[in-house]
Amino acid sequence: MIIDWLNGRRTVEVPCTIEIEQTPESLHAHVSLHAPFSIEPGDEVQVHDAPTTVPYGERLVVERTATVTRAGRIERLWTKLAGHLELTELYEVSFTERRRL
Repeated sequence: MIIDWLNGRRTVEVPCTIEIEQTPESLHAHVSLHAPFSIEPGDEVQVHDAPTTVPYGERLVVERTATVTRAGRIERLWTKLAGHLELTELYEVSFTERRRL
């Protein structure tokens, strides 16, 4: 808790809407937070009592509560840096000559 206080983390309870659909047209699950702020790098969201399945051919929309743990400045900066470094792993360039096997 002391590290969270030093880092600037804070926890906020917000209402949210969960939409789950499993039909021939679409297979998706979306959570819409009804918060006066946007989720940023390093933030954590935990949805309480969320349904995990819906029968095939149906769509379910429910209202629940979510706990958002806002990242502090240090954690947000670290998350952005780590994201950029991991993105560079996707850039693989090869300078080998093409050979026939």
